[in-house]
Amino acid sequence: MSDVQTTPKEDEARDYSATLYLPKTEFPMRAGLPKREPGWIAKWADEQLYETLRADSRGREKFILHDGPPYANGHIHIGTALNKILKDFVVRSHQMLGYDANYVPGWDCHGLPIEWKVEENFRAQGRNKDAIPINEFRRECREFATHWLGVQSGEFQRLGVIGDFKDPYLTMSFLAEAQIARELMKFAVSEQLYRGSKPVMWSVVERTALAEAEVEYHDYQSDTVLVAFPVANVNTQAINAVRDNPSEPGSPEDDAIVTDLLEARIVIWTTTPWTLPGNRAIAYGPGISYGLYEVTEAPAENWAKPGELFVVADSLAEQVFKEARVDAYRRRDDVPAAVLAGVTARHPLHGKGYDFAVPLLAGDHVTDDAGTGFVHTAPGHGVEDFEVWMDNKRALEAAEIDATIPYTVGADGRYTREAPGFEGLAVITDEGKKGDANKTVIDALVAAGALIGRGRLKHQYPHSWRSKKPVIFRNTPQWFIAMDTDLGDGSTLRTRSLKAIGDTQFVPATGRNRLHGMIEHRPDWVVSRQRAWGVPITVFVHKETGDVLIDEVVNERIAAAFEAEGADAWFAEGAAERFLGAEHDAADYEKVDDILDVWFDSGSTHAFCLAKRPDLKWPADVYLEGSDQHRGWFHSSLLESCGTRGRAPYDTVITHGFTMAEDGRKMSKSLGNTVAPQDIIDQFGADILRLWVASQDYTDDQRIGPEILKGVADAYRKLRNSIRWMLGTLAHDEGEPLDAATAPELERLMLHRLAELDVEVREAYRKFDYGHVAHTLMTFANVELSAFYFDIRKDALYCDAPSSERRKAALAVVRTLFDALVGWLAPLLPFTMEEAWESRGHTRSIHREPFAAIDPAWRDDALAERWERVKKVRRVVTGALEVERRDKRIRSSLEAHPVVRIADDSLRAAVEAVHFDDVVITSAVTIEAGAPDESAFTLPEVPGVSVRIGKAEGKRCARSWKVSPDVGTDPRYPDLSPRDAAAMAEIDAGAA
Repeated sequence: MSDVQTTPKEDEARDYSATLYLPKTEFPMRAGLPKREPGWIAKWADEQLYETLRADSRGREKFILHDGPPYANGHIHIGTALNKILKDFVVRSHQMLGYDANYVPGWDCHGLPIEWKVEENFRAQGRNKDAIPINEFRRECREFATHWLGVQSGEFQRLGVIGDFKDPYLTMSFLAEAQIARELMKFAVSEQLYRGSKPVMWSVVERTALAEAEVEYHDYQSDTVLVAFPVANVNTQAINAVRDNPSEPGSPEDDAIVTDLLEARIVIWTTTPWTLPGNRAIAYGPGISYGLYEVTEAPAENWAKPGELFVVADSLAEQVFKEARVDAYRRRDDVPAAVLAGVTARHPLHGKGYDFAVPLLAGDHVTDDAGTGFVHTAPGHGVEDFEVWMDNKRALEAAEIDATIPYTVGADGRYTREAPGFEGLAVITDEGKKGDANKTVIDALVAAGALIGRGRLKHQYPHSWRSKKPVIFRNTPQWFIAMDTDLGDGSTLRTRSLKAIGDTQFVPATGRNRLHGMIEHRPDWVVSRQRAWGVPITVFVHKETGDVLIDEVVNERIAAAFEAEGADAWFAEGAAERFLGAEHDAADYEKVDDILDVWFDSGSTHAFCLAKRPDLKWPADVYLEGSDQHRGWFHSSLLESCGTRGRAPYDTVITHGFTMAEDGRKMSKSLGNTVAPQDIIDQFGADILRLWVASQDYTDDQRIGPEILKGVADAYRKLRNSIRWMLGTLAHDEGEPLDAATAPELERLMLHRLAELDVEVREAYRKFDYGHVAHTLMTFANVELSAFYFDIRKDALYCDAPSSERRKAALAVVRTLFDALVGWLAPLLPFTMEEAWESRGHTRSIHREPFAAIDPAWRDDALAERWERVKKVRRVVTGALEVERRDKRIRSSLEAHPVVRIADDSLRAAVEAVHFDDVVITSAVTIEAGAPDESAFTLPEVPGVSVRIGKAEGKRCARSWKVSPDVGTDPRYPDLSPRDAAAMAEIDAGAA
């Protein structure tokens, strides 16, 4: 063979592309998720994947996430989707960690959300709900809930959620209704349940009491008034006792202050003038400094006149008189809090039906931050007002003051006869609008000369989260569960609950303090609702004594009937006689027809789901809901379980934030910035939505929108391409066993990374840190695999001979990488990973597999540290190559011959120990010692290294495209490098 070779003609040149082991796969680059995902759902259903997983898991340790039940009253929204996807992450990951992770979805089917929708339908048809027999109305509610839970079930499964959708738990199932009644009756037996009269938040629109969890706060504009209560009586002994130099009673000093106070008026400020007919006292702060003030100058038309005396907090006097439009005033005397204890006032509408004493009562809730330092106290319209009144009830009765709390406002939001002069006026109308009560009361105060100032205030005010209409505080008879009743062992529901919080893990940890604070300060639990759809409060009350009937035989008779017929049995004709039986005369008892608070229903799910199903366990390992459920489901479940079982029904509580629009604003239909999960799935597919969820710090509020989703879709595309490349490369895999001990360094480096990642990923899954899993694995796939390992090994995998040990080792490592990566990602992207797994020829679902077994012995920190140093030098070379490509001096890195100068001897030794030309994907490389070449390419973050790019010498191999002087040294293949010629000789021999 002559030294000079001639280039063959084009038509004589051999096409070597068919001899390359290029990737081959039917796994498409374009995912087509919206069309392909429903096929996987159908396949899983046909193959009974859920049932198979339960059979596979028999005998394993159970790991149970208990589902917080959504309301069955409409399509799911983006927040619901996030919640269910997170739950699916928990379940799927723990299943693959080796647990029996059974998920039973549930639905909350009772309560106002459903009843309200049914009432709306009736109103649209011109039907009056109150004219419909109760069990017929309840049947309509049941049918409505049944429809929507079916819709939501399909929507949850479309998200890729796996669970027992054939047999979910429903609060309206007969078994559930019976158990809910049993749970309620346990509270009755333990005497934690009682009927009392307290001010509760009342929805006039919905005609029912509301719990704090059913209320949200919105801006609201209220009327504000400064109202003057005339002093009626002063205790002179109290005055004398607090004088610095007490004189004998009847002294001129005492006579002066008594005379002044009797001519003075005490000023209150309120944002609810409509509650003034319910006023029965004035609260003052024992630690506040008060003064007697005289108006000295005021406009002629002013309500507060010169010469008038008022008592207000000293720190608020300036603001009070400014609001009262007083031009000048002076402080006449001290009015110590101890003196106020002996003062009685008259109602500002005295003589118009309000002819009773208004005592001044000390209250710790009174501050001098705003207002006047005095709080108008209507015990029927505020929790603190009620508590102050009850704390002083005995003393009031001893002073012959009527301590009865009036019912001034009825269920319809209108004044009753106990509000003389205002009967029938609406505080809130049936439509949720302001009635005429405020204006009329203010007009009456003006006429009585009791108003000295008025205004308007925009502030946060409670609204029903269903009707979105304002609520009022209203004194009503309700059923309560006591927080502080001794349960026979020295504990109370409050102390049990606080201990349970301390025993629970919270993710994030801040959830503990939030729930602890709510339980520590919450009032007794109002569990009654004046509605029709739900589980009734299944107790009988003796008409004469008012005692709740405690009879286990009656209780079990009720529960048995509910199991057979549902809670409708309570409202059937003759129900009282049926349940009381021969043991009790129905004529002696009142059958309570109030409905249980829906939070009691959902708080009891642990009792009829976890505790009743043999495929689950009690308590649950995890409850996972939005952060609003600290006051909702987490809260009610804790109280219910602690009250009946002494501990929480969960070991861990996980909370997620709310989903906001892309610009950080709250989603709103009016703003047009809502994002529906159904639309995302139709455009991108459920796996893109799941990847968005996985990429978020779910413990905080998240953002979503078109641009964010495009970014997620792009990240998914890159990940999919990495998986696709592995699948294509593994088409040539003959299953050679992996021998880590003899594998090349680069393969051992990848095995080291798998050993590290296996610990990291498993730990992140156990800690419910899905963002860490997603970001770690995507970075690994994109940076360490696609841009590093795959890029380097493509030459060996495509071009090495069939017998090449390097190629076989690389294939074995790619196979190991694929198995690990697809398994780790399966909980997050179940559709894509199932498709990838099946593309490898597997007939058994990836979701039945545990995470891949990774040998911890593969870990080699010394090897990894050395390669980290090699990678640093590689970054300088690739940076230099990019400049050459950008300036069009080379088209491919294989045309280049980098000259790399390295000052550090140990770093240079590390680079020289590897095939650095393979690592930087060039045809040749030269490593030199010495200080960096100042005119060459450098990177500040890699000091002591410079790179100069030259042209590779020789010819380009027609098969691998590497440039080498050795091309053509094998006469059989004059256009190939020796490596490629040897590979071709082996391939051709095999073909022959």
